This record gives sequence, structure tokens and C-alpha cells, in this order.
Amino acid sequence: MSRAVHPDRPKGDSLQPLKYGLPFLAPYKLRIVLALVFLTLASLSMLGMPISIRYVIDYGFSADNVAGIDRYFMALLGLALAFAVFSSLRYYTVMWIGERVIADIRSKVYNHVISMSPTFFEVTRTGEVLSRLTTDTTLVQSVFGAGLSIALRSLFSVIGCLVMLFITSPRLTGIILLLVPLVVLPVWFYGRKVRRLSRDNQDRIADSSSIAGESLNAIQIVQAFTMERQLGERFDASVETTFSTARKRLQVSALLSALIILMAFGAIVLVLWIGAHAVLSGTMTPGTLGQFLLYATFLAGSTTALGEVWNDVQRAAGAMERLVELLGTESDIHTPERPLAIPPGGKGRIDFEAISFHYPSRPGIRALDHFSLTVQPGETVALVGPSGAGKSTVFQLLLRFYDPRSGRICIDGTDIAEADPAEVRRAIAIVPQHTVLFAESAMENIRFGRPDAGDEEVREAARAAMADEFLEKQPEGYDTFLGERGMRLSGGQQQRIAIARAILKNPRIMLLDEATSALDSESEKLVQEALDRLMKEHTTLVIAHRLSTVIKADRIVVMQDGHIVDTGHHDELMKKSGIYKRLADLQFTSGREMEQRHEEEYA
Repeated sequence: MSRAVHPDRPKGDSLQPLKYGLPFLAPYKLRIVLALVFLTLASLSMLGMPISIRYVIDYGFSADNVAGIDRYFMALLGLALAFAVFSSLRYYTVMWIGERVIADIRSKVYNHVISMSPTFFEVTRTGEVLSRLTTDTTLVQSVFGAGLSIALRSLFSVIGCLVMLFITSPRLTGIILLLVPLVVLPVWFYGRKVRRLSRDNQDRIADSSSIAGESLNAIQIVQAFTMERQLGERFDASVETTFSTARKRLQVSALLSALIILMAFGAIVLVLWIGAHAVLSGTMTPGTLGQFLLYATFLAGSTTALGEVWNDVQRAAGAMERLVELLGTESDIHTPERPLAIPPGGKGRIDFEAISFHYPSRPGIRALDHFSLTVQPGETVALVGPSGAGKSTVFQLLLRFYDPRSGRICIDGTDIAEADPAEVRRAIAIVPQHTVLFAESAMENIRFGRPDAGDEEVREAARAAMADEFLEKQPEGYDTFLGERGMRLSGGQQQRIAIARAILKNPRIMLLDEATSALDSESEKLVQEALDRLMKEHTTLVIAHRLSTVIKADRIVVMQDGHIVDTGHHDELMKKSGIYKRLADLQFTSGREMEQRHEEEYA
């Protein structure tokens, strides 16, 4: 289990987590009142039926009272009609509240999760979060929807039946009250076990979801390495563990239901036996016994329903506990109470001042160590160096996905730690090395850069990124569905969509992480021209692994082990016997050898 959302949980049978659902009910007070009105009217209609039946039994079966029996049966029919109508209205109103509340909870959890910093996702699996958004919220829905409806109806019925039982026969009611603990104790004792087993069951389901999510998101790698059987066995083992936990929960739930039914109806039989003797002795009329029996039956049925709902309540409490843990997890990146504004007229000056940083998951390794760098407005600076030098970390910190351990980063003179992270990110666009596309049309994927952009602006951005060339050939043009993660496009086409997205955003700062790495030579030349035009108008940081792409940069910063070890233009750095020259010689020599080999093959 992920530590981020699994702190030590308190043991016991507390229903405290369910109280966190109450604020979600608050906006719907009027509907709750309406539901209670319908519930009260339905309950009164039901409680009136046994009285009508009593009069039918005691006074209706007489040749002298034909009009009376018609009147009693008409009253009974009217009560049944009222009961049906108000029960239907109560059910709809309560179920509407449940559906609405669970939709609000899902939205709250999702919006909270997507606002978390990358630190959260370093230790939390996506499948775990999805399990909580779906399975756990469904369990909570069972309480705030159908469960709440049944619980309220049964609770009103229990109270009403107890009152009417006492009015009908105080002696027999006293016997029933003495037997109530026999029903309540099993519910309390086994309910705790159901709660614990339900929570464990949800954890196991989350494990299965994580395994499935990881493998499906990397299906090509799984199949390329022929790992289908191994991953299938791993998933099967996880499913079997889930089933084993669910089986234990079902056993306890079934035992609990059996005990409730046995105790409830056993009490009815006992009371009926005593009442039958009372009728035979003449101290009670048959109609009164019938009335008492109906109320006792209603009471037993409602008590059984409450026991089953209690089962669901315990499961929902475990699920809500998991959701509360998720909602209670705070992001490492906080918005200041009074955030500073980034000057609207700024041109994109960037200052890194003595930055030191290590990733939370790797506390012993410094990704940046007293890193200082100033990028002038409109300047293009390339970051080069071996893997692990800290290039990507510079981007991560500038986007304020993390905060440095020491030092500060400024955009146009504003410390980004004192600014709203959303405003910082609005000033920046990134073209990542590994493009991320959504299961939407090409138009909407590009519009992700600026949601309020018009269709023509999207097309202009696509033309600038040389993406219109292949988009116009798609079956539905810009409205073509790209598939999950853009599976219908080639790697180079995906990257041009990402570039168009950044062009559409038109920020003051551009971050290019090997933005042309997936393009062929012809496409790279075209896109590089578009990027060159874009970079002239923006401050640009470029991470380059292929040094041929940064020769024209205003400045090249060479990094190693989180430090800047050299800086200058390409020609200046090539005159030195440093890291840059060594990397360049390796790449350019390899490139010339490859070209020569191709020439020999085609000769």
C-alpha cells in the first residue's frame, strides 16, 4: 500500500469517517426536509393499516355491520394508496440526494488528487487512486442512497411500531424490549468485523487495479517482452487474494444476517405464543392480537433491514475512511495566503539563485547543488550534460512541481515560491520529450494549451508546428479522435501536436525537452524552423541530448552532478577539452560514421 494515503488507521468500529459526508449533504437541506416529510407520511400510512385490520377482525365479520366492513376496507385501501405514493416519493428524493452527494464526493476527491504535487505520485499508485474514486465511492453511495432510504424508513418504522405496540399491549411490548439486546448485540459485535474486512477488501481491490493499470498503460512493452503470462499470473494472484478477503467478509455478513433474522422472528413467535394464550383466556381480542402481530412483524422486518443496512454502513465507513485519507493528504506545494503577482508586462527573465535540491524519494542524492543561472528575456539557453546531471530537475523546479531546499527561483523578479503556482505555470509552456495526448480529437488536444482559443487559432498553431500537413489528411480532419494516449499517431506526429499546443499557449517562457527527438530528418528541419521563430519571441530553455539541435542557442550551459561546469557558445566550448567537446565528438563522429556506412550500403 502507498504510504501517502495509508497512515496508521485507528482500529475499532468508529463511524467517524461518515461524518465527513455531512458537509456534502448541507447544500440539499430543502430536499432532505422534503424527504423527511414524505417519509413521515408514508410511515403514518403504514402504521394505520394494522388498526384498520383490527376493526375488520373485531367488528367487520357480522351480518349487521355490512356498511362498516366496507368502510374499514376502503380505509385500508386508502392507507395502502397513500403508503405507495409517499413511499415512492420518499425513495426518489432520498436516492436523488445519494446520487448527487456521491457525484460531489467524486469531484472533490478527483480535483484534490490532480492538485497534488509530484511527490504524492512518487509513492502513490494510479490504480490505488482510481479504486478509491470508483469502488470506494460506490460503497459510500450505498449508504447515502439506498442505504439511507432503507435506514430512515426502517428507523421510523421501528419507533412508530414500538409506540403502537405499547399502546396495543404494554405487557407484550415489555417482553419484546427485553429481547431487543439479543438482536442488537450481534449487530454491534459482528459489525466491527465487517468494517475491518471491508476495508481490507477495498485495499486488495486497489492492489488489483494498480497491477491492471500499470500493465494496460504499457501493453506494447508487455507484449514485446512476452510478459503476458507472468503478469497474468501476478494479476490472478492478486484477484485470488481479493476474493479470499471478500469471502471472509461475506461469511461474517451472512452469519450476522442469520442471527438478526433468527433473533427477530424468534421474538415474534414467543410473543405470539403468549398473545394466543391471552386471547384464549379472554384478556385480549383476536383483532388486538392481529394488530399487535402486524406491528411486531413490521418491527422485525424493519429491525432486520436496519441490521443489513448496518452491514453496509460498516463497509461504507471503511470506504469513507480511505477517501478521507486521500482528501487529508496535503500537497507539498502550497499557495501563499497573499501570493505575489508575476509582473504582467514581464519579458520572461529567469533567475536561479544558489539552488540546492534533492527529490523526496532520494534524500541522499542532490539533484542540484548551489545551482545559479540567469536567463535574460528572449534568450535561448540550452542545458546539456550526461544523464543525471540535473537538467530535467531545472524544469521541474521552474514549473514549481517541487520547491528547492535552499535558494530561490525568480521570474521577472518575483520569487515563484511566493506566487500562486497556477500563475507561475501559466507563464510557461513545455514541450516534453515524451508527448502526452488525451483521448480527444486533435482540435481539443491542441486547445489544451489555451482552452479559450478559437478553432482558427488552433489551426494557426498547428500550421506553425507543421502539424496541419498530416491532420488535414485524417478522416475527420482536426476532429479526428486520436485514441488513448494518441495511439493513432506516430511518435513524430504526436510531438508536433505537443509543439502546436505550446505555440497556442504563447507564454513568456518556453521549455523544450528534446522537442524534436521523435521526428525524422525532414520533419525535424521543418519543426525546428517553427521553433526558431517561436524562440525569437520567448525566453527559452532547451534540454538537449542531440547537440546538433542547440548549436544556434545563444548560450549553452554544461551541467554535471547538479553543477554548472561550463558555459558558452558552441564554438567556444568546442575549443575546450571539457564535457561538451567530449559529448559532441562522440555524437558527431558517430553520426558521420553512420552516414558513411549508409553511403557504402547504397553504393
